[in-house]
Amino acid sequence: MVHLSRKFTKIPLNFIPKQFLKYQQQQQVPPQITQPFIPFSELQNQRNLLESELISALNGCTSLTQIQQIHASILRKGLEQCCYIITKLVRSLTKIEIPMDSYAKLVFNQVKYPNPFLWTALIRGYCLQGLVRESVSVYISMRKENTLPVSFTFSALFKACSTVLDVNLGRQIHAQTVLIGGFDNDLYVKNSLIEMYVKLGFLECGRKVFAELPERDLISWTELIVAYAKIGDMESAGELFGQLPLKDMVAWTAMVTGYAQNAKPREALELFERMQNEGVKTDEVTLVGVISACAQLGAAKYSNWIRAIVENLGIDPTRCVVVGSALIDMYSKCGNIEDAYKVFEAMEERNLFSYSSMIAGFAMHGCAYAALNLFHEMVNMGIKPNRVTFIAVLTACSHSRMVEQGRQIFASMEEKFGISPGVDHYACMVDLLGRAGLLEDALKLVETMPIEPNGGVWGALLGSCRTYSNPDIAQIAANHLFELEPNAIGNYILLSNIYASAGRWNDVSMVRKLMREKGLRKNPGCSWLEVKKGIIEEFFAGDMTHPRSGEMKQMLEHLLNRLKATGYKPNMNSVAYDVNDEEKRQILINHSEKLALAFGLLSINADCPIRIMKNIRMCEDCHSFMCGVSQITGRVVIVRDNLRFHHFLDGKCSCGNFW
Repeated sequence: MVHLSRKFTKIPLNFIPKQFLKYQQQQQVPPQITQPFIPFSELQNQRNLLESELISALNGCTSLTQIQQIHASILRKGLEQCCYIITKLVRSLTKIEIPMDSYAKLVFNQVKYPNPFLWTALIRGYCLQGLVRESVSVYISMRKENTLPVSFTFSALFKACSTVLDVNLGRQIHAQTVLIGGFDNDLYVKNSLIEMYVKLGFLECGRKVFAELPERDLISWTELIVAYAKIGDMESAGELFGQLPLKDMVAWTAMVTGYAQNAKPREALELFERMQNEGVKTDEVTLVGVISACAQLGAAKYSNWIRAIVENLGIDPTRCVVVGSALIDMYSKCGNIEDAYKVFEAMEERNLFSYSSMIAGFAMHGCAYAALNLFHEMVNMGIKPNRVTFIAVLTACSHSRMVEQGRQIFASMEEKFGISPGVDHYACMVDLLGRAGLLEDALKLVETMPIEPNGGVWGALLGSCRTYSNPDIAQIAANHLFELEPNAIGNYILLSNIYASAGRWNDVSMVRKLMREKGLRKNPGCSWLEVKKGIIEEFFAGDMTHPRSGEMKQMLEHLLNRLKATGYKPNMNSVAYDVNDEEKRQILINHSEKLALAFGLLSINADCPIRIMKNIRMCEDCHSFMCGVSQITGRVVIVRDNLRFHHFLDGKCSCGNFW
């Protein structure tokens, strides 16, 4: 045995077998290296750059073909196991609504070790496609693989529960966040959970989650504020808003819009004024909310103020269709149909909403022919009317006794435009027929409707019975209304008035007894008007506590005496009480709109219209009284009740006395 020392000696070639030499030559490494050495850090940088390029390319994909091409590149580069890229691939497929099972699920199944984000992308994809059962199944598989979910996993599942209205499933997933742990302080998860409970109508559960949060952000607060506003609980919404440490534009807008949507226009405008004073930014959404509030209040002071703010913000209503349409609605409801039409006429672009707003404006002001002409212009322009448009144009026909035109438009909804009439459209038709005195036709339409009539339909019929003193059909309509709206006091009052007009006092007593048993109380008639410096004066029926009540009483007595000389007689049927004629006269003369009229005559310059707003429908006596006053004083009087506008001038009303 030959022993080699640590100092290797050179062995002569003739000592080595030829077979071994040949083997060595075959295995010998070439003397020059063709691939240079690349440090690991540089290789990683190259990989990161490649991944970034692929992600960027996927972001720009708008078609399946483009995604497939990039997928091919992923496979060629050997990145099919890269969870980061495959997650983005799955999300891109979801974005263009490719069915999950046909592609995304197959790609997912090829990844040996999917991370939580890839699992979540698949869960989210199923959720967005409405396949909640499948998304839950993927979540179960994920847990079986001992993969822990991330925040996005739960937010996707909570949104899915909201979509399918499944609060029980939502509660089970809520339990998962507790069982797994680690999500107690996760605001993203908690906000998604609050959103789910709120959308499913479990507001108190959402409030409880909110109360348990150690820290809250603006989303947490605003989610609940919006929720309370939607159910009309502005007291709770205001309480939360007051506690909110840092208020952003979204929170302010939620409150302003909430007040506007819940018929609290004064509060909305006052809050918006605070918002302006504190320098909070205003956007189009805020403006639309405050414009709506201004429209409800019907005060010119606020409408001019809002218009100035719109212009100062650089928002051009001639180009911004949303704000322009809202301004049309505001001016219309403030009694200024001329300014509404000026906004509409100046708009560079008119769409469905601007046309519908203007048609509705013409309808409420009794400009039926203008409304119909605009409707036909809209159709000729190729703009397809929607359900709201048809309600507006049918209302215009209803308020002007245009029965045949209304019938033709109603028939065209389905025949020409493919829109099945809804319950609101049937209510318009019942109102149209009823106002024209065709009560039997109106009742027949209600009884043959293909859909179940609601309170609006029966209410329209009941209102027509009041106009034409038909207690028999009124009783039929009222019986249905008492079932559908058992606590709506207006229906009881209307039926009582119809019985009173027919002299059926026993039936009046029966209805009033029913109201007492139910604990229902009549909302007092209230009217308001804007006087000097934008001050709004408010009057309630029979309330003579105003500082100028004495002057108002003298003015009304003076007007009454002058009107009697022209043949005016108080309409005693407008009083639904079994009292003597003198008491009825006193009740009538103290109606809120008459008090407002007297104050307007005392306070508003003769060259300015007197604009009165009322919370309930104007009675027949007040309507004829206003007509007479406009004739003997030469004043323009505009009254907006809860149904429409009445423009009184020279003894005539814009409604053609089709009250």
